[in-house]
Amino acid sequence: MFLYGAGVAGLLLVSMQAERIFNSDQGYVLERDAEVARSGPAPHNGPGKSTGYSFFEKAPGFNYAFRKRVLHPGAAIGYHLQKEDEIYYILSGSGVMQMNGKEFPVNPGDAILTRPGSSHGLKQTGDSDLVLIISYEVSRKP
Repeated sequence: MFLYGAGVAGLLLVSMQAERIFNSDQGYVLERDAEVARSGPAPHNGPGKSTGYSFFEKAPGFNYAFRKRVLHPGAAIGYHLQKEDEIYYILSGSGVMQMNGKEFPVNPGDAILTRPGSSHGLKQTGDSDLVLIISYEVSRKP
């Protein structure tokens, strides 16, 4: 279900696929992860399967990617060159981060800032999913 706040009266649009609440008068957007989840291959040609949750992609004027990524056992975000500042924040599970050719473990509560020009990848380790938040600036059309 789509629910858009538009002025005092409000406007309700219904779809069976997702629920998003845009309330520009109150200054917020609410999206639920269950409705934006997309399963598929791991990003950046990494091995295995992952589930991605892309929030606020259609929020007017919002120029950031804010995503939750679940790397299922055996999955990895492929090693890639970073073009903008990007933040990874580990929520649960464990993994190994490769940054500019060096490896180090990551665990819940770890925050990693990758800078433009660096290269990195992230591999899930252990029996549990590796769950993280990823955020970076993007250019979106108005």
